[in-house]
Amino acid sequence: MSAPVADTRLAVLGKPIGHSKSPTLHAAAYEVLGLQWIYERHEVDESTLASFVKSRDSSWRGLSLTMPLKQTIQPHLDQVDRIGELTGAVNTVLFEWGGDTVHRSGFNTDVPGIVRALGAASVGSVRRVHVLGGGATAASAIVAASELGAESALVSVRAPERAAGLVPLAASVGLTIDLAPFDAPRDDEATELLVSTLPGGVEAPLDFSAAFRARVPLLDVAYEPWPTTLGQAWADAGGVVLGGLAMLVHQALLQVRIFVAGDPFAPLPDEESVLAAMLAAVGLAADGTPLAR
Repeated sequence: MSAPVADTRLAVLGKPIGHSKSPTLHAAAYEVLGLQWIYERHEVDESTLASFVKSRDSSWRGLSLTMPLKQTIQPHLDQVDRIGELTGAVNTVLFEWGGDTVHRSGFNTDVPGIVRALGAASVGSVRRVHVLGGGATAASAIVAASELGAESALVSVRAPERAAGLVPLAASVGLTIDLAPFDAPRDDEATELLVSTLPGGVEAPLDFSAAFRARVPLLDVAYEPWPTTLGQAWADAGGVVLGGLAMLVHQALLQVRIFVAGDPFAPLPDEESVLAAMLAAVGLAADGTPLAR
């Protein structure tokens, strides 16, 4: 397979996509790496995904995927990594060209991105996690929780029957799981981490006590607008709160590894400087909290 060249092209796809910070993050990384690569954003939905992917030429190295494409890309790929198969969600596509033919590989960098973001905020292990929402990112949050040592998960959703697919997923990674509607009673005493996977602008239809907010770290994967109502409530209680930008940075770093070396486990040259530049580009400190302005 041919190596990427100077005019290599990349893009993030989704709908809506205008708010995406991925171009900012990737531009910062490639500048440190000395790569004059082009990273764009394109508004693509399920109906136009196949044609977009299949119409790329050999100048293209890969794609980042956001809502609503993470669970619909797989039929257009030749290979999917273990986490992508496990979660059913792929957020990264690598193009490897051999003449006029291309091999398309899919990866899920959301799971390690969650783990890395929480680790940077000194959240290294949990026994029980509470997840808000039941979509693709919720699946990644459950697998990430298992990698943090969690034994059980509570998933709050509007319609539990629509999130039934999370039950076998949790079992496959050794978690017991409870699905509950948003208005159901919650076992707050056992929870050690709250992860909200609700889209930006969607209010969490449940309340948490000030004591809970002060004790339990929150990862809210939304980042536009920020702070969310939930994130602000955590900050007001003096709790540990991470926004979606922290997760986005760490999963994007792994995407850069994939696009540069074809391997999410291969560290980049001077990776510490690359990560620092990506964090600075979106105004975050090393622990994922916003820099003082």
